[in-house]
Amino acid sequence: MKKQLILLMFAAAFGLSACSNDNSYGNKMSSNNTQMEHSSHSSSGEVPDDLKVAENPAYKVGSQAIIQTDHMDGMKGATATIVGAFDTTAYTVSYRPTTGGFPITNHKWIIHEEIKKASDKPYEAGSEVVMEADHMKDMKGATAQINAAEQTTVYMIDFTPITGGDKVTNHKWVTEDELSPVK
Repeated sequence: MKKQLILLMFAAAFGLSACSNDNSYGNKMSSNNTQMEHSSHSSSGEVPDDLKVAENPAYKVGSQAIIQTDHMDGMKGATATIVGAFDTTAYTVSYRPTTGGFPITNHKWIIHEEIKKASDKPYEAGSEVVMEADHMKDMKGATAQINAAEQTTVYMIDFTPITGGDKVTNHKWVTEDELSPVK
């Protein structure tokens, strides 16, 4: 019985992987792996040298805002402290981690300055780039497909998840429309 169960599990896993209609970036997968991947978030506060500090951000460094997005479990509704504000192009990307495994789909966000040998102009949806971003495990050096681009102010934030757990420091990135004022 134990062998039959193991064979059944193997067959199911093989069958699911064979029928996923997955391309190399996972864009056709039915599930979104974005939240799962954030368990390996890096807390480095380093930013690219050529990243432009925002001159007049809606949320000033040191101020607080309410997070209106759920890049990670426990993020939406948490109070963020703004650590940095920068003007750039932010990209939603899909990629395979450098060590293999399941593709990460629609990851928000990497920024233009985190692309290896970035062009002078923003990339369009469908472009392939190599990421220099290292704010997620196995991200740096991975080839990514640009899903969408947005010229915006991005913020690096600190917050404590509303689900409990350790404080997240230097989270990269949230955009201005993913934050709201503290009431």
